[in-house]
Amino acid sequence: MEQKKDKIIILSNVVASSASLQAKYGGIIPEQAAREQIKSIIPVIETALNASRLTLNDINAIAVAYGPGLIGSLLVGVETAKTLAYVWNKPLIPVNHLIGHFYANWISHPPNFPCIGLLVSGGHTDLILFTDHGKYKYLGGTRDDAAGECFDKCARLLGLSYPGGPEISKLAQKGKDTYQLPRPMINDGWDFSFSGLKTAVANLINTPEVKKSDYTSGVKGNLAASIQAAIVDVLVTKTIKAAKKYKVKQIILGGGVAANQELARKLKVQSEKLKVKLHIPPVNLCTDNAAMIAAAAFFIKPAKDPLKLQADPSLALKS
Repeated sequence: MEQKKDKIIILSNVVASSASLQAKYGGIIPEQAAREQIKSIIPVIETALNASRLTLNDINAIAVAYGPGLIGSLLVGVETAKTLAYVWNKPLIPVNHLIGHFYANWISHPPNFPCIGLLVSGGHTDLILFTDHGKYKYLGGTRDDAAGECFDKCARLLGLSYPGGPEISKLAQKGKDTYQLPRPMINDGWDFSFSGLKTAVANLINTPEVKKSDYTSGVKGNLAASIQAAIVDVLVTKTIKAAKKYKVKQIILGGGVAANQELARKLKVQSEKLKVKLHIPPVNLCTDNAAMIAAAAFFIKPAKDPLKLQADPSLALKS
């Protein structure tokens, strides 16, 4: 990557995914994920360097996500980055993985401060007020299931494959929001809670009406559309409410669920009414990638002694 004024330009961004393996088992098996990373991390680094056409002399620093996440996967990345930084004599910049997701927005089209940030992923749903690089106020987060986790669990209840978010989104296009599902905590503070929605869906699909339908006549599509609408309504309502309260003119999204088109559509409608600019990363930068971590490193984190950095699976946004 290179920086031109306030823009971050991607020179190469190579992603190795074990999604097909995860889909086979209906979710992530931590040990398998770590083993796959051990196999791929050096080839990925070599491919990225070749694609960027850079030499070691052109590299200013090495950035690495050191948490939160699965400890096995974090260790593979952190220990590799530490080793390269030490051997190549390069500064090592640790980045909070969650903050990194927001910095996908600084690639090509950077936002302005202050701004409200909504992080929506499989493991996290958080609302943040950013005032500058590295300076933010944590507003609230999920008390139980994250938005992405709720999508995945509801998808499993409907017999859909993993990851469930894209599958529900695709199926929802064939249905309508016809079922009265709850919008947990939609008007209650800045925290989120989606476990109750998951339970409501489980109860709904076991009612005689739905079971009798055998998912014919578009019932499955209507269920997907209703699930998506409930999750999106909560996310949009709280984000817009926060933008109003803190009088910001920018909203930024981050995380895999930021790729959800219905979330983007409804947030765009509401942000335009409020005359607030909405920033959503390209779909390929919403899910985990190295470019967003490198972008964050440009702005927010000082270098750290490679011998002292440790992976932190419980690293949080809330101080």
